[in-house]
Amino acid sequence: MAKIVTLDLQNPDVLPVWQRLLQTLGLQNFTPAEVAHLDFTLGLYEDQQLVATASAAGNVIQYVGVNNEDQVSGSRFNTIISAVTNRLFQKQIFHIFVFTKPQYSRSFQHVGFHELTRSPQAAFLETGTPDVHDYLAQIPAFPAEVGATIAGIVMNANPFTWGHRYLIEQALQASDAVYVFVVNTDASLFTTAERQQLVEAGTADLKKVIVVNGGDYMVSYATFPAYFLSSTEATIQYQTTLDAQIFRDIIAPACHIKVRFVGTEPLSKTTGIYNQVLAEILPPQVALKVIDRKKDDQNHYVTATQVRQQIAAGQLDDLASLVPPSTYQFIQRHAQELHQRIQKGQQIHGN
Repeated sequence: MAKIVTLDLQNPDVLPVWQRLLQTLGLQNFTPAEVAHLDFTLGLYEDQQLVATASAAGNVIQYVGVNNEDQVSGSRFNTIISAVTNRLFQKQIFHIFVFTKPQYSRSFQHVGFHELTRSPQAAFLETGTPDVHDYLAQIPAFPAEVGATIAGIVMNANPFTWGHRYLIEQALQASDAVYVFVVNTDASLFTTAERQQLVEAGTADLKKVIVVNGGDYMVSYATFPAYFLSSTEATIQYQTTLDAQIFRDIIAPACHIKVRFVGTEPLSKTTGIYNQVLAEILPPQVALKVIDRKKDDQNHYVTATQVRQQIAAGQLDDLASLVPPSTYQFIQRHAQELHQRIQKGQQIHGN
């Protein structure tokens, strides 16, 4: 008799059961960080044997594995995905994503998922609402002008610095209008709402700049699963390939974006790889323009990492040379809260 069981993620005796099933299906890399982010894992048992499993982290389905031996193809898959989807519905999550190997994409499409993009290594699909069409519909449009050049920038802005402002100004000098997409992931010292607020405040005087929440379509490093890839660097490269393709094929055409601007990345290997992938994927549909990163009066690169480090050290007086007044004032007002986030373990390094 078949039954769906919720597996106890805190029980070390249970975890190896679903991991061993996945290992027999070719999924080998179970990083503690990824497993720790799972909200729940379900198992399909038949005759006391685990024959299918799937997990969810936020609104992303992960770790799907099905043993289809002696079984009508698709039956167990449909059962486990239906169970995970229903559980997410109970949690009031109605917009769901999945990253999977390309050969499994069609199986997800049979149960209502729509493929957004794919690479040789992975496919990215969604189901439910609001979907990508709803996201595009809410992006403000610039008045159409024949021959106008519209640019796009994607930034985390954690927080918004003079370096971010400089990149936007350079894009404006070479374009008629600029969209600034703020990455929508609350895995930074500053929340998504705070980061978007700071970008809006820091560009309020710039005409023809529209600041947009990146939504779920500026794919996050935090949500891309690494368990079917061989290394951290491979994860970054394959994730950014999907991200670049979504921007090129979905975001840019809807917003009439012809060029994307990025800053040089002399300090971040991760973002350096990201820029390389953009250069390979975006053209010719979207040109890529790389701008030399801004330096301060001491000839040091202006980085958000430095700002966060000074916040952690309580060195706020020197921040005025690194961030616009709106960002500086926000940090001054919320210094205690930001310190508390750092003390609770919020990372300040990285991008």
